[in-house]
Amino acid sequence: MSFNSQEYEACRRLVSMALEEDLGSLGDRTSQALIPPQLTGQAVLVARQSGILAGLPAVQQTFAWVDPSLSVEGLREDGAWLQCGDHLAILRGRMRSILAGERTALNFVQRLRGIATLTRRYVDAVLGLPCQILDTRKTTPGWRLLEKYAVRCGGGHNHRMGLHDGILIKDNHLAALRGVAEPICEAIRLARQIPDEVVVEVEVDTLSQLEMALKAHPDIVLLDNMNLDQLRAAVRLRRETAPDVLLEASGGVTLETVRAIAETGVDRISVGALTHSAPALDIGLDYLP
Repeated sequence: MSFNSQEYEACRRLVSMALEEDLGSLGDRTSQALIPPQLTGQAVLVARQSGILAGLPAVQQTFAWVDPSLSVEGLREDGAWLQCGDHLAILRGRMRSILAGERTALNFVQRLRGIATLTRRYVDAVLGLPCQILDTRKTTPGWRLLEKYAVRCGGGHNHRMGLHDGILIKDNHLAALRGVAEPICEAIRLARQIPDEVVVEVEVDTLSQLEMALKAHPDIVLLDNMNLDQLRAAVRLRRETAPDVLLEASGGVTLETVRAIAETGVDRISVGALTHSAPALDIGLDYLP
């Protein structure tokens, strides 16, 4: 896997900001004091923890920004499983440049590896069931495209990227329609009037709301914080009334509960923890003779 054009542009902006905050206007003062300017060498990026690789293009962009003459040879592809001790890239060129970009590059790949690896754990937990694991908009500001890329590296799927590319009618939207008869149906009707062909999803938290939503036939119904019995009843109701509407479970999903949720028959499970709670996976940079 690799970045698409939008992800490359998002990464370019993040790399620029990250290097600005790390190098400032004076650069790497320690390397300037200790390392001769023309001294060259090579180093490898090494996985200190097992997990999925994600973010190698960010490593390449970081070092290219610091010094275009640096060579960055990727040894594995994003989406690959790395064991502790595996090498993922070799750097060759001026030692000052390698040192200047080291921490920024590692920060990118450690963060994205963590998301990809946690996603894979959720995907593996529902293996064999016809249920997708999706992310949410609970992402680090500015990092959304890259974090959602990491979810895909881990085998997950992306929910809408933002408010601009899908309709999700939530409780606060419905609250604004109070006084309207059957607000869920009315909200779906209004959403269908938008000329663009976008997915229309509505959030419900009771079976009576689900019954109302299915009458209006959205593309997806999000079942918010329902217990297993409610989810099974929701799947039965969908099967009887609107079998082509997808059901998505969400709210408080954990690795311990995700398989039981998938076994109820829902089509999708969205998990905010994929991006807001994934721990970074350690990556090191070791110098070679």
